[in-house]
Amino acid sequence: MNAAISLDTIDRRLLELVQEDATTPLAQLAEAVGLSSTPCWRRLQRLKEAGVITRQVALVDAERVNVGVTVIVSVRTAVHTEEWFERFRATCEAIPEVVEFYRMSGDVDYLLRVVVPDIKAYDAVYKRLIAGTNLHDVSSSFAMEQLKYTTALPLKYAL
Repeated sequence: MNAAISLDTIDRRLLELVQEDATTPLAQLAEAVGLSSTPCWRRLQRLKEAGVITRQVALVDAERVNVGVTVIVSVRTAVHTEEWFERFRATCEAIPEVVEFYRMSGDVDYLLRVVVPDIKAYDAVYKRLIAGTNLHDVSSSFAMEQLKYTTALPLKYAL
């Protein structure tokens, strides 16, 4: 895991702005943080080189690409070997509908966020999931309504 780097007020503001819209022109970013373009560009490059900015992507509207159903899948297993885990990870990585995948503490071993167009499509994902590995318990919850969604990370904890 990468160590945290020291961020000043200008770095934090730049990160807030690019998290909101990574296509904001450099001149506009520079003006917003009170720098000229070259020092602003250098700061952005430093943040990229330090691994703070890991990549720039486009966010796609799930409804418009017909994957508006979100399923939260809780997985428990009775097997906790490295071999089992690697097989399970490979299975999850091979399923594009699995957009988030976490190893958890507590009663649930793994948590997945799956996006699909409907229950039938989720059933196909579920069948691929259980075919790939031996699972003790799988529980699926369908999100009824998205109340908050953001990709922006809170920066008040940055060092």
